[in-house]
Amino acid sequence: MILPIFTYGNAVLRKKADPVTKDDPKLKELIDNMFETMYHAEGVGLAAPQIGLPIRILVIDLKALKEDNPELGSFKVVMINPEMVEMSEDEVTNEEGCLSIPGIHETVSRAQIIKIKYLDADYNENIGEFDGYKARVIQHEYDHLEGSLFTDKVSPIRRQLLKSKLTNIVKGKASTSYKTKPAQS
Repeated sequence: MILPIFTYGNAVLRKKADPVTKDDPKLKELIDNMFETMYHAEGVGLAAPQIGLPIRILVIDLKALKEDNPELGSFKVVMINPEMVEMSEDEVTNEEGCLSIPGIHETVSRAQIIKIKYLDADYNENIGEFDGYKARVIQHEYDHLEGSLFTDKVSPIRRQLLKSKLTNIVKGKASTSYKTKPAQS
């Protein structure tokens, strides 16, 4: 089922997400719905707070990027209760966007290499080390679980310049090809 994506201004996007308990019988269905919602919106990552759930789940599928980056085409992951273990001091700067902040793209610096501990969809514990674009997308989605958005990482001057666009998103005046849940709806 395709779910609405909560946009900038919704309180759930600023709340630190709670851990998921293993006994949730609807978890597999939720994960399937998150992937379906993400694909419908033409995204490569989605965190549960973006669909209004303050829980620690994120999904990523980079197959949409395989034409230009074949090494990313097979990267598909579900992370339940992820914990960042390590982040390199070396950073890489690149442009980012977000399904919850439609129409805005900004340059953001992120750690080049990360190590993260998480449970997969079958509750198997994993510790993965990721670099490059995989690390960037994981960090972006992980930030959602921490109540942080990529716009928090841009300079104060850039944030000031984005103010009117962000206000329009809060008011539901952003144009998207997918269903959204604006803060003031």
